[in-house]
Amino acid sequence: MAAEVTVINHPLIQHKLTLMRRVETSTAKFRALLKEISMLLAYEVTRDLPLKTERIQTPMSLMDAPILAPEKKMVLVSIMRAGQGILDGMLELMPSARVGHIGLYRDPRTLVVIEYYFKVPQDIEERDILVVDPMLATGNSAVAAVHRLKETNPNSIKFVCLLAAPEGIRHFHSQHPDVPIYTAAIDNKLDEHGYILPGLGDAGDRLFGTK
Repeated sequence: MAAEVTVINHPLIQHKLTLMRRVETSTAKFRALLKEISMLLAYEVTRDLPLKTERIQTPMSLMDAPILAPEKKMVLVSIMRAGQGILDGMLELMPSARVGHIGLYRDPRTLVVIEYYFKVPQDIEERDILVVDPMLATGNSAVAAVHRLKETNPNSIKFVCLLAAPEGIRHFHSQHPDVPIYTAAIDNKLDEHGYILPGLGDAGDRLFGTK
């Protein structure tokens, strides 16, 4: 399967992303904007969810109406800790989705990813997974997370982020060409510390006010 990247450039997403990038944006506003953008991203990412019809009664008549196929419930997997910001927004639209968490951190010197937590639903096998993390920078965390999730034998995996760097996209798809990437923007490059430029800083620190 060819590597796929979808940039979701809806005007509302791009406007809210600009507000998030501003250095003066407060923690509370950053958190609210990420939740709003995540809901908008979810619309696009779930465009291909299967539907079935069900006979219902409207105030006027009977009809065969489309509803989501219940056997295809999504699993949302957050790469901790910043992935929580996207997870919260998507759960607003998909409250019945299963949720998993992967705890990964990047060694600041070697940039090697170290896993410290992995908890996903027991019935994840054969389900469709959305892996969420605001930033696809070096791609190391995303690659490690998807490697672990593939061990659970899911039906499909998509990776959803707010910002991506070209280096991260190349690295991710060198390891997982079968996993499509959905992002709001592809920025210019990484700096010498592995941060996205122009970016928006450390998403986790800005989301939780830890810096």
